[in-house]
Amino acid sequence: MSYDFDIVHPRLGTDSQKWQKYEGRDILPLWVADMDFRSPPAIIEALHQRVDHGIFGYARPTKSEVEAVVTAMKSRYSWTIDPSWLVWLPGLVVGLNVTAQAFAQPGDQVLCNTPVYPPFMTAPRNSGREALTIPLALNSAAGRWEIDFDAMERAVTPKTKLFFLCNPHNPVARVFRRGELEHIANFCLRHNLILCSDEIHCDLIFDDLPHIPTGTLGNEIAARTITLMAPSKTYNIPGLGTSLAIISDPKLRATFVRATTGIVAEVTTLGYAACEAAYRSSEDWRQELLAYLRSNRDYLFDFIARELPGVKIDAPIEATYLAWLNVEALGLADPIGHFEKHGVGLSDGLFFGSPRGKYVRINFGCPRPILAEALRRMKASIGR
Repeated sequence: MSYDFDIVHPRLGTDSQKWQKYEGRDILPLWVADMDFRSPPAIIEALHQRVDHGIFGYARPTKSEVEAVVTAMKSRYSWTIDPSWLVWLPGLVVGLNVTAQAFAQPGDQVLCNTPVYPPFMTAPRNSGREALTIPLALNSAAGRWEIDFDAMERAVTPKTKLFFLCNPHNPVARVFRRGELEHIANFCLRHNLILCSDEIHCDLIFDDLPHIPTGTLGNEIAARTITLMAPSKTYNIPGLGTSLAIISDPKLRATFVRATTGIVAEVTTLGYAACEAAYRSSEDWRQELLAYLRSNRDYLFDFIARELPGVKIDAPIEATYLAWLNVEALGLADPIGHFEKHGVGLSDGLFFGSPRGKYVRINFGCPRPILAEALRRMKASIGR
């Protein structure tokens, strides 16, 4: 490999939220979705060049920066998008909040499937909307998490205005197949719902599975779809605050943009530069990252199966660098506190909408030495 992902880069004492959380305590932070790898050299070089220019006024994307996004969508997903469809945002969570405010009124419902990334539930509540949550169903025979469409049909009401989709899914790491996405599209069309599709992990898919943007499923569903994407997770640049909404319908886009007015900050000069370098010049790095993450995933699966009785992963990890661990058999009242006591910081499944004490999320987007030590500590914590 051209890039050494085994190198442990010290982050203690920096501005890292991930590492500041346990500063002064011997706890390895494997909680927030933030990798411990240096970003691609092409991004670092682009940032140096932009800093060397020395002027950092209010920014708009250049033609070259826009073309990098358009080209990436075409080459990776066969999705032909018009530059006018792009709405730049300083973060994907911003997009969820704007969508809830733009297309639902106070008291209206926003539907999503749990467990899910917590802002899917908090974004509607932030502005007086209701988060209507329907649990995913674990299909043990098929070995995967699935959307319970029957439960969705029973739950939807005239007050339901939006459906928030997470694909690839955080935290269960599913990649939804075309048939499932078409079912979602039909559901939204029949119930007159706006579809907001968070696809931030779309470039972190394993095992040759395709990512299918919901905006490519046909003109009818595209006309009511807001697709949220960003280079931040894939290229480890979330701190640069650069995301985008892709909205093909002019009226839908105008409503979305109007909801951002006077509230949403602009993307920065460094964010635009990093975004272009990510999509235009970092594909070789991404491919090596995927190979390394795939190896970490397999190491995690094997270690849990051999060394961690009472812990299991219910379904394959098809994407992301996040694993959803079932720890129910351990019988822990407070799994997070238990593992922190033994030197490992994880995310509590409760915040993702799961029952207390049943699931935790682990971030394996880190050098293997960190992952191996964290798993060794987890093994010691359960007495084997």
